[in-house]
Amino acid sequence: MPYQFDDLKERCRDEWQAYIQHRFVTQLGDGSLASESFQHYLKQDYLFLIQFARAFALAAYKSPTLADLRQAKDGLQAIVDVELGLHIDYCKAWGISEQELAELPEARATLAYTRYVLDTGNRGDLLDLHVALSPCMVGYGEIANWLNDRPETARGDRNPYDAWISMYESDEFQDAMKAEIRWLDKRLAEISPARFEQLARIFSDATRLEIDFWEMGLTLSN
Repeated sequence: MPYQFDDLKERCRDEWQAYIQHRFVTQLGDGSLASESFQHYLKQDYLFLIQFARAFALAAYKSPTLADLRQAKDGLQAIVDVELGLHIDYCKAWGISEQELAELPEARATLAYTRYVLDTGNRGDLLDLHVALSPCMVGYGEIANWLNDRPETARGDRNPYDAWISMYESDEFQDAMKAEIRWLDKRLAEISPARFEQLARIFSDATRLEIDFWEMGLTLSN
C-alpha cells in the first residue's frame, strides 16, 4: 500500500496527540490560559513566522517543477504580504507594539524549532522540508477542529482567545491544510519503506519541537 500523511501521524501517534492536545491548547480552548503565556507565545510566533517565510524561500530553491515553485512562491507571499501583517495587528490588540516585536530575542524553543526546519530543508530535498513543516501547516488546522469538537471549548465572548481559534478554523486555512496534505500524499505514495522511516524521524522531531513551543508559552521560558 502506498504511504500517506496519516501514516506519519500513526507512526508518531503519541507525539502527535501530545502536541494536538497539549495543556496550552486545552487551556486556550476553554479560556483559562494565562494572558502572559498567550502574549509570550504570540511574540515568539511572530519570530517563527519570519523563519517560516525563509523556509518557503528555501522551498522555492528546492522546487524541481514549476508547480512546486509556484506553490512555494504563494506560501512566501502569503506570509510576507498577509499573515505577518495580520499577526502584527493581532499583537497590537494584545498591547504588543510592532517596535517591541522587532526588538524581540528568539527564545530557545523558537531557535531550536525553526533552525531544525531550515537545516532539514538544506540537507534534504523538498519532501524533507515539507514533512518538517507539516506539524505546523497541518497541526494548527487539526487543533482548531479538535477544539471545536470538545464540549469544554468556550467560544465567542466567553473566550479571550476565540479569534485565534477562528483563524485556524477558517475556510482559507482549512483549505490550505487540505492542499498540503494532498501534496504530501502524492509524494509519499512514491517512496520506499526505508525512505518512509527517514521521513517519520523528521516528522517526529518536528512534532516534539512543536510541543516544546507550547511548553515555552506555558512556562514563559526564554
